Amino acid sequence: MLLLALAPTVVQAQILDSSPERVVTNLDIRLPKIGTVKARSTAEIAGSNWLLGCETLDRDFADYDQYKEFIAPLGIKRLRMQAGWAKTEKVKGQYDFAWLDHIVNDATRRGFQPWLQTSYGNSLYPGGGGANLGAGMPTSKEALEAYERWVTALVTRYKDKVDLWEVWNEPNFGDNTVNTPEMSAEFNIRTAEIIKKIQPQAKISGLALGHYNKRFVEGFFKHIGAKAKFGLFDNMTYHDYVYNPDFNHHEVMAMKAELEKYTKTVKLRQGENGAPSAGGIGRGALWDHDWTELSQAKWNTRRMLGNLGNGIESSVFGLVEMAYTFGPINRMNFKGLLKSDASKRVIRPKIAYYAIQNVTSVFDDSLVRLKDVEHTHNLASAGPEDHLYTLTTDRKVAVYGYEHRMSKKQVYTLWLSESIPSNSNDVRLQDFSVSNGNFEQPVVVDILTGAVYEIPAAQWNKKGNTYSFKNIPLYDAPVLVADKSLINISQ
Repeated sequence: MLLLALAPTVVQAQILDSSPERVVTNLDIRLPKIGTVKARSTAEIAGSNWLLGCETLDRDFADYDQYKEFIAPLGIKRLRMQAGWAKTEKVKGQYDFAWLDHIVNDATRRGFQPWLQTSYGNSLYPGGGGANLGAGMPTSKEALEAYERWVTALVTRYKDKVDLWEVWNEPNFGDNTVNTPEMSAEFNIRTAEIIKKIQPQAKISGLALGHYNKRFVEGFFKHIGAKAKFGLFDNMTYHDYVYNPDFNHHEVMAMKAELEKYTKTVKLRQGENGAPSAGGIGRGALWDHDWTELSQAKWNTRRMLGNLGNGIESSVFGLVEMAYTFGPINRMNFKGLLKSDASKRVIRPKIAYYAIQNVTSVFDDSLVRLKDVEHTHNLASAGPEDHLYTLTTDRKVAVYGYEHRMSKKQVYTLWLSESIPSNSNDVRLQDFSVSNGNFEQPVVVDILTGAVYEIPAAQWNKKGNTYSFKNIPLYDAPVLVADKSLINISQ
């Protein structure tokens, strides 16, 4: 059982450093700092819940060579990219894969796993769609046959280096709104069958839904189920941009429930999501809000850890700011973890880059989600295996728990979840208790800064399997209460 009690203390956080990439909250409040989370590179992490957006390379809105050195330190292996039909086939029947060879060969050499999407279309062919965001999928007989030849060539070329694929980006948006869910589902089946014929072990992502659309989801899944084709797919992906990253839970669970009507093996994956670090008209989803690097970092880490807590794989969009030169955005998209300019030159990492390093360092496949972390008003109702919690405040707090596969030591994530991530850092000191806990030396970790704090002996106690903690600082970004053994600490 987890009991959170709101203490009346509110403390204004301080700034750690004045440089733009380090303006973050300081939770050094009555807790002695003992170190900082040590980042782990891709090679140091066997597997995790995370994927990383390296999109728009097919349209030259970003330059892989400008940011490739920043990938491994982020600790994420799987990289989402568009394979770029229009960039590869500029003359009918002639494929030039040199640009994609360079990226795939470099990425796999570094130990990354490209996740290639078969978007977008090709205007060489009548009814072939276009290369811009929201461009329609191929619909004419000539274009569909050309698309199938390209997918065949694509998978044949990379089958020994790439086994992660995704079909079509956001089929319910833009020019695709003329298509029915059934047409999109049939297109997914058609593409997946080509991939599987060449590469039977391929893991294919279907759907790639834009904002949640109940009618589209139901029609899409029903058509694939009626054709008995769910066996072609490893997962179904969605992109759901909401201003408060904790406020799409209902829609995600609705999609998951709809999917589970037809299959228990095909999972739901969040395939693209992120927040900007600044506002600006026409700069993509969530543009009309007063974002900063601080609120972006809070949004991304809350979305990542919220997805993890709900058992959903999670992709971060994207690694770098993208300089769109055509299509509906046609300007800089500020959702990157790396600051860049119109020439696609990387300037520096943002706060979110460092914060995500802290997430990936702690949360890898060695941790198992405690699925029974649930709210209750009756503390005595907890069974010997339950991990329930009760709140003594009307503030909404997101709470998820995990244990190490081998040691069974635990870590809990907590943050104030009721509002859009703010640009201020008011910290509230709270008391909470955990029954059926497992801590030997509990510590507090601020995910944004990576700061690790000792919980003094006077501020925690254990009675049986119940652990009680006093004056733990919480705010609108993730804070961990963890056993020290689960945190890689740099002094």
